[in-house]
Amino acid sequence: MELSQRKEKILAAVVEHYIKTGEPVGSKLLQKDPEISVSSATIRNEMAELSNMGLLEQPHTSAGRIPTDEGYRYYVDHLMGVRQLDDAVKRRIEAGISIRNASPENILKRANDFLADMTNCAAISTAPSGENVTIKRVEFVPVGMRTGMVVLLTSNGMIKSRVCRSDVDLNASVIEKFYNIVKTSFVGTELDSIDTATLQTMVASMGEDALTMIPLISTVSELASEAMEIPLMLGGQSNIFHYGDYGATAYELMDFLRRGEPLSKILTDNKKDLDVKIGSENKFKPLENSSVIMAQYDVGGENHGSIGIIGPTRIDYATLIPSVRYLTDMVGKILSQVLNED
Repeated sequence: MELSQRKEKILAAVVEHYIKTGEPVGSKLLQKDPEISVSSATIRNEMAELSNMGLLEQPHTSAGRIPTDEGYRYYVDHLMGVRQLDDAVKRRIEAGISIRNASPENILKRANDFLADMTNCAAISTAPSGENVTIKRVEFVPVGMRTGMVVLLTSNGMIKSRVCRSDVDLNASVIEKFYNIVKTSFVGTELDSIDTATLQTMVASMGEDALTMIPLISTVSELASEAMEIPLMLGGQSNIFHYGDYGATAYELMDFLRRGEPLSKILTDNKKDLDVKIGSENKFKPLENSSVIMAQYDVGGENHGSIGIIGPTRIDYATLIPSVRYLTDMVGKILSQVLNED
């Protein structure tokens, strides 16, 4: 779809006025815009043509126009200026997500909560993907004579732990044998390669130590399987109620957010560095009045996760898109630093 320069100016003005005020935009208001110096009648004609093209709509017969989903899309793709974040905003983001001596999951939670507060939207994020992730370290922390905590650390920084109980005393000799097995059979191994057949082969090779080692080895396997699951983090859900745009559909959206699994699919399906889905472009019905801005972060050049926001279609795209992008880039850098320090 190609628009004349005048139509583009009028469409941009309608979108920006509506984003700012939430009120339909009329020709008399646009006539005051120095960028559009034409008569009110000409503006009305142009707005009527933009409506016929599906970019604007008139909510009431006597009202002005508001953007459609297609109008927002054209604006984001062709008209929205690339707004550079000033240094003060960048410093605010950096300070807001920085946290010392934290695990990747805590860093992501901090970033998620900060993003929700900064944008006044619901914020969603996933940890780095489990693809090509290996076991970096396994530790055993004694709790009792026959009980201990097995802790697993992956190459993408996820930490998983579980209590393990044994039918025999977990003395120094048993723990030493366990660490030898971990070193030769688990460390450096990809999570998805630890299957039942591999464990059976491993146990068969242990001889008389097999019965003693099975609880410990099984716990490592269970933690590896758990680490492959990509956790979803959600924050700022109550921000949805700040927007009158949703009306009664706010409760439907809140229920959708609580379900979790569809949101996780949205983020894991995202393969773009930055993706903006507007209204009906979202494949889930509860999001048809929402825009979802997602950005992908990179950890160590291999593992990826996504961070995004959900708000009404009438959000300030020009401000929020670069903010989400910058925060996501910072999260990737911080996570990469944390993992390199381990």
